[in-house]
Amino acid sequence: MKPESIVVGIAGALFGLLCGWMLGAQQVSPGQAPAPQVAQAGAAAAAPAGGAAQGSTAKAIDLAQVQALEKQATERPTDASVRTQLANLYFDAENYAEATRWYQASLKIAPTNADVSTDLAVSYYYTNQVDQALAQFARSLEIDPKHTKTWLNLGIVRAFGKQDLAGAGEAWTQVVTLAPADSPEARAARQALDGLKSAHPEIAPGGTPARDGAAAPAAPKQGA
Repeated sequence: MKPESIVVGIAGALFGLLCGWMLGAQQVSPGQAPAPQVAQAGAAAAAPAGGAAQGSTAKAIDLAQVQALEKQATERPTDASVRTQLANLYFDAENYAEATRWYQASLKIAPTNADVSTDLAVSYYYTNQVDQALAQFARSLEIDPKHTKTWLNLGIVRAFGKQDLAGAGEAWTQVVTLAPADSPEARAARQALDGLKSAHPEIAPGGTPARDGAAAPAAPKQGA
């Protein structure tokens, strides 16, 4: 299967589902995060750097609150939580460039916060820094290998940022394995996997795509 066409089969409804799940680790519930801007069906998704995404539901930023938090950040140079609050305000307003800056500042003080690390990765993705996003997700999983929102978002970035459907399937399978069966994360991952299997049955989670015109490798026999 050609790289430029690999994502086409999971566009449309599944794409809408996944974009609705592209959210920061500290956001309250799925479906509230902005969907990445899509140039065309099946294309890699990304929002303009620092800008609002298509179909934006961004919150208006409270400038007075920003100024108050910035003052606190200046007065408390070792306070990671103030910087995280600032980053979250900018994230909710879909100003991902500023969110990135403040998440980075927070992590310099508290580098083992997996939630903040994952939110930074999402912000990288929304500012067209796909490789940076993937590297930051990897860092989040070093901190907490069972961080299900990291695995869920990692699958989205692999699918739509790198057109790596096999890798996306691996990430979503981890969510199903780790998250409670009735959790929103597990439900979203199962739906994503079902859509992936329906559109690309030759791609098994944890496996690799078959070549154009070639059969997928047979599973090893038991006891082999």
